[in-house]
Amino acid sequence: MKKRFLAMVLAAAMMLTAMVGCGNGNTQDGGNANNAGATGDTIKIGGLAPLTGDVSVYGVAVDNGVKMAVEEINADGGVLGKQIEYIVYDEKGDATEAVNAYNKLVQSDNVVAIVGDVTSKPTLAVAQQAAKDKIPLITASGTAENITQAGENIFRACFIDPFQGELMASYASKKLEKKTAAIIYNISDDYSKGLYEAFEAAAGDLGIEVVQVEGYGKGTVDFKAQLTNIKSKNPDVIFLPVYYQDVALIAVQAKELGIEAQFLGADGWDGVIGQVDESNMDAVNGAYFCSQYSAQSDDPNLQAFLSKYKETYGMDASQFAVLGYDAMKMLAQAISEAGSTDSAAITSAMAAIDFTGLTGHMTFDENRNPVKSAAITQIDNGEYKFIEYYEK
Repeated sequence: MKKRFLAMVLAAAMMLTAMVGCGNGNTQDGGNANNAGATGDTIKIGGLAPLTGDVSVYGVAVDNGVKMAVEEINADGGVLGKQIEYIVYDEKGDATEAVNAYNKLVQSDNVVAIVGDVTSKPTLAVAQQAAKDKIPLITASGTAENITQAGENIFRACFIDPFQGELMASYASKKLEKKTAAIIYNISDDYSKGLYEAFEAAAGDLGIEVVQVEGYGKGTVDFKAQLTNIKSKNPDVIFLPVYYQDVALIAVQAKELGIEAQFLGADGWDGVIGQVDESNMDAVNGAYFCSQYSAQSDDPNLQAFLSKYKETYGMDASQFAVLGYDAMKMLAQAISEAGSTDSAAITSAMAAIDFTGLTGHMTFDENRNPVKSAAITQIDNGEYKFIEYYEK
């Protein structure tokens, strides 16, 4: 009897050990998330975005796009027979807040993958941690080149900064036939610095002379000193690789100084029309910037999304909303094609994905950056006007 009892105790102990061993696979040593975040009828996917603070306009738009994608996916039966449970945290545009929120998603919520972050600095901080944990992560809009270099499980749905800088230099030379350029960039921002450096290098190769480069720090609102220096050089174009709030200030002050050079920009310009009052709209008239998509596209899926977005949120969708939608759709497709919520399986499926979304057809290159064209947009009398899709 004692032997039988001892055998029963040992068997129970072995079962308990096995159960403990089947916990969350998102370990610091890179274990696979086989069952974590996929319990019951749901698959947990995390989200990180600045929903409040200085860059909340981007975070809210991405989050709205992601939520619309989740709603559609779930209405269509979900993924692997389960509904997606999307858990998002506000990181306020701060890298430390982003890492704290990431840890909560992984350690407490047990998500299988993450859509986020939104701006480059928090995204890089989170990507470095996700690479250690082997958590599949896709950023909708983090453009700094080194983000995906953090690890083989880090992807993005948007262009990288160097691509945009090189593309706009190519456009200035080959399409606009410009010969001289000046640059104003934000020395406090990696996004702005990356674009500036890429544009300057490409311009030199293309025969465009960069006659003046001016920098400014975070919080600057008076740009007249920089603009006065640029005016003395009389460049054909001014490349302005900054976000739309600063674009509006700089363009209006350039107008006040009588500068007539044509402005060029990148995807951070999206939203600038809303920042310029009607009396100063001519300050940005004729400017060109590259973007991830064109709202003038005749793609029925894009037009349906834009209509539904406006109906749901009472405003027009920006490229950040469109990219958020595509990022979540790509992740869902990868999970479906992996046939599993295992971290390594999702990562492999993402790397090999062939995806068509609202921003067009794309695959990933060896650095997990999307291979796709850019939409060239011009500001024309207070409206965004699609010009063409362009490849450098």
